[in-house]
Amino acid sequence: MNHSNIGIDAGGTLVKVAYSNKDLIKYKLFSSHRLDEVVSWIRSSFHHPEICLTGGKQQVLANKLELPTRSILEFDATCKGVAFILKQHQLFLGDSYILANIGTGTSIHIVKNGEQQRIGGTGVGGGTLMGLSYLYSGKKDFTEIIQISRDGNRGNVDLKVSDIFEGVVPPISGDLTASNFGNIGKLSKEPPSQSDIIASIIGLIGETVVTICEQAANRFDSQSIVYIGSTFRSNPILKNIIKEYTEMRKKKPFFLEEGEFSGAVGALISLK
Repeated sequence: MNHSNIGIDAGGTLVKVAYSNKDLIKYKLFSSHRLDEVVSWIRSSFHHPEICLTGGKQQVLANKLELPTRSILEFDATCKGVAFILKQHQLFLGDSYILANIGTGTSIHIVKNGEQQRIGGTGVGGGTLMGLSYLYSGKKDFTEIIQISRDGNRGNVDLKVSDIFEGVVPPISGDLTASNFGNIGKLSKEPPSQSDIIASIIGLIGETVVTICEQAANRFDSQSIVYIGSTFRSNPILKNIIKEYTEMRKKKPFFLEEGEFSGAVGALISLK
């Protein structure tokens, strides 16, 4: 690939960039609120680049760039990028798999024989984490919010199945959440910490996404679920919750290190 090829996924929260450099793909992140920084970086770093755009803010960015650009449908770009990254990591998932992209919200797709179809989604995602965390803690910085969550104890906020079935064996796993934010007994006695609350928000997001993905996997007879998206960035709690819940539902979870750049990678490789 030419070192002047650039794929850009201009999303609602972040602008993800994938560009080729001596046949290696490199990545860069910008805030979607700072599109002028993207423009300045491209103009100072590349000479007559070929650019392919995708994402909700692609037209706004294209207008600012004042350069010739191509475009690709966001869902197609993401699935092309995922397929490329899976192949790079020598992960072969068979004829079909479920793809969940947890960005500001969550979009869910069935990928079969290299073709994608969006089959649903939910407004629960990274935007939910940022909004609820702000309402509970006043924090706006993603990195700070994730750091606070690491000391949290969800047991101080959430009600588990085992909490309900005291003294008897429950009919389903006692580790499952019976009610997110439903542990009224503890909540009424001692207010939970910010860490507890944010950890429980992350739990709510992870469990919601897995529940929808598992239903989709059953519907399309798929065993594998690929999880990508910027909400996983430096967020081990979300990854662990999704991994455990997916395996509990007898499905196989896969996480891609460069997953949040899938749309940008798909845009990049479409320039070939």
